[in-house]
Amino acid sequence: MSERVVLAYSGGLDTSVGIGWLKDATGKEVIALAVDVGQGGENMDDIRQRALDCGAVEAIVVDAKDEFAQDFVMPALKANALYQKRYPLVSALSRPLIAKHLARVAGELGANSVAHGCTGKGNDQVRFESAVAALAPELTSIAPIRDLALTRDKAIAYAEEHGLPIKQSKKNPYSIDKNVWGRTVETGPLEDPWNAPEDDVWEYTSDPAAGLPGEDVVITFSEGIPVAINGKAVTPLAAIEQLNVLAGAHGVGRVDIMEDRLVGIKSREVYEVPAALTLINAHEELENLVLERDLGRYKAKVESDWANLIYDGLWFSDLKSSLDSFINHTQAHVSGDVRVRLEGGKATVTGRKSEQSLYDFDLATYDTGDTFDQSHAKGFIEIWSMPSKISARRQARK
Repeated sequence: MSERVVLAYSGGLDTSVGIGWLKDATGKEVIALAVDVGQGGENMDDIRQRALDCGAVEAIVVDAKDEFAQDFVMPALKANALYQKRYPLVSALSRPLIAKHLARVAGELGANSVAHGCTGKGNDQVRFESAVAALAPELTSIAPIRDLALTRDKAIAYAEEHGLPIKQSKKNPYSIDKNVWGRTVETGPLEDPWNAPEDDVWEYTSDPAAGLPGEDVVITFSEGIPVAINGKAVTPLAAIEQLNVLAGAHGVGRVDIMEDRLVGIKSREVYEVPAALTLINAHEELENLVLERDLGRYKAKVESDWANLIYDGLWFSDLKSSLDSFINHTQAHVSGDVRVRLEGGKATVTGRKSEQSLYDFDLATYDTGDTFDQSHAKGFIEIWSMPSKISARRQARK
């Protein structure tokens, strides 16, 4: 049997041409693996057939939408994960899942290498290869676009020369990646940081300025996981899908940032993440109600580290696993309802309640019935400010 390589296959030009290109350059039989993470678009059976028509000896489709939502997105939600405080790790979360299936299929079918369609200047090459190295260090990773000089003009010429079933249409100026957690758009006019995104950039969200009447949605959480929307039980996947529609209709989730890539360059990125930002806003506000103060403060520091690890392709690292243990421990009391107002591009929390609440009305109220003994405050402040007072005396002596 010839040596085999498992290619992460999207169905697009580069990975379709990559099937034959890999075979010609390496002599290996190519197995195409298409993983459905909720990206929508073409029928996955059509994508599978295209891979076979392009020369793959075998084409495998994996429906991983529920796995992605449960095992990859939910940990990110528990961590309120936002890279640079704004990006909900859309592509970064899907790459370790795809790599996991690449390694699995390679092992099952006796392949000694895996391949992906990333360039040499992006983050995803690191995410794929670092994950494969952690899961199956015996496998070799190949990147045709990066390693074999497969440029777009060469890809088009190769497809035409070999009569590959690739439908060439007017070139979209943008590079787009999407899954159920969101959509990322880059390149084209967006490469100039001064250019405002045109209307054709958006797909998941409507114009926030359209004047649609506001809408309230109640999200129920159980130990940090959304389990109901407006009182109706949902799976994690269904919660994300429903909120993409509900929040997207109000223009929620448009993000335009200058992003620090792992490889050291800055990149202008535009994201659409209606469900992601709505859920993170709601989850974080529920935590504010139920987490003890110092735990909440410390968790905020951990959240930043967790997001950086995922962005940097270290999903399967020991540090990430250890942080998961801490974060999961913090979620024991994160259960309750959060009401969110969707309006004008914003998801604003307007109410929260939980049987695990640490809010005490009798202590917090300023009206009659207040049980907070204000006479204790003077002594507390004296002790609390003592280090500052002593330091000030030292400064005065100078």
